[in-house]
Amino acid sequence: MAPGKLPLVGHAIPLIKDRLAFIQHLRTHGPIVRITVGPKTLTVVNSPELMHKMLTSQADEFTKGLLFEKLKLFGKDALPVADGKPHLRRRRLMQPAFHRQQIAGYVNAMRTTVEPYVAGWNGGTPLDLKTEMQLMTQGVVMSALFSATPPREPAYKILHSVDTVFKTALRRALLPVSALEQLPTRGNRKARAAGTALRTAVADIIAEHRAHPDAYDDIVSLLLTAQDETGAALPDDEILSEVTGLLAAGSETTAVVLAWLFHELGRNPDMERRLHEEVDSVLAEGPITAERVPRLAYTRRLVSETLRLYSPAWLVTRKAVEDVRLGEFTLPADTDVIWSAYALHRDPDIYPDPLRFDPDRWLPERPQPPKGAFIPFGSGKRMCMGDAFAWTEATIITALVANRWRLRPTHGTVRPVGAITTHPSSLRMVPELRHHTVVGKAR
Repeated sequence: MAPGKLPLVGHAIPLIKDRLAFIQHLRTHGPIVRITVGPKTLTVVNSPELMHKMLTSQADEFTKGLLFEKLKLFGKDALPVADGKPHLRRRRLMQPAFHRQQIAGYVNAMRTTVEPYVAGWNGGTPLDLKTEMQLMTQGVVMSALFSATPPREPAYKILHSVDTVFKTALRRALLPVSALEQLPTRGNRKARAAGTALRTAVADIIAEHRAHPDAYDDIVSLLLTAQDETGAALPDDEILSEVTGLLAAGSETTAVVLAWLFHELGRNPDMERRLHEEVDSVLAEGPITAERVPRLAYTRRLVSETLRLYSPAWLVTRKAVEDVRLGEFTLPADTDVIWSAYALHRDPDIYPDPLRFDPDRWLPERPQPPKGAFIPFGSGKRMCMGDAFAWTEATIITALVANRWRLRPTHGTVRPVGAITTHPSSLRMVPELRHHTVVGKAR
């Protein structure tokens, strides 16, 4: 048991006060440590070796656990939260849409979706960068996977609904008292309204696909023509849940990573200069294409280092389905387990000078972390299926923003906050239009 447990509340006070500091400090207490939050006991896995076993060779001994149960606000068996056979069936069904060859086909949609967002900023006017990046990544998911491009105001309403549902799920996971979820509180009413608004927006997309089935070839079309194990079409509510879950999960992680990336560039002019030089060189030959994306090597290293230092996955849950032997430890059946990629990626025993933002630590000639020590998208059969989509999307957005703008920091401290992902506390940046020369022409 971790020290500092108080009567009745357990470790709730330090967890509420600073979730990220608390979860990192737990790594000093060994490979596995237990904490309590009110009446709930949680087992924290700190060891990268034990994490790797839990996520790979022993994955069948665990379900996704408490947080994912609360995220079923999006839909009971949607792929991001499903377990067991439903998860396997949905993953097999949608895997072709996320195959690396298919990702190459999304590059043009990503570029044409992002360019109007980037061009629409006003130089000198501060931006709420996290919100801007959320709108951008949400637009990419909707365009590439759903063939939908809502205007800014409806898109913002969808984004607000997603944020509300995520906040509700995290709150319920950290204070797991089911009876409280049924009370007519303001928070519960907001969560229900947000869920309804989100599913209504998605239902409109599905209805458009049904009305014009020959006009679309995307993941919504795939779900509408899919059959279950009996040969029957998927029920409407399952299609609705699946599209809703993909929309929510597909935009949140990449958005916060991009916000942190530009925050670091604003503090590191030399890195910003190197990014601009690479982007100017590659885009001098024409717009971003699937063939040009691999040439943005420094851009990708910036994404990698942001995923390390600001890993969105500060809290991930699992639950033991039976008595589990994990290394030297026995976890009884129904043990609630948590692990943190954020804390893992900041461990000084694994990453030298871990709090320094250094994209060159990912150069191939530099020592690389051991297997299982860099897992921004998880690992094993439950690893995020959209990892290649997210890598490509983040690289393209970074390049398109850098090609047009410099983002300057405003006054104020920016600190990481453990929300559903690792959010910046407040991040406002000022875009400045770039004036640079490419092949002899001022731009």
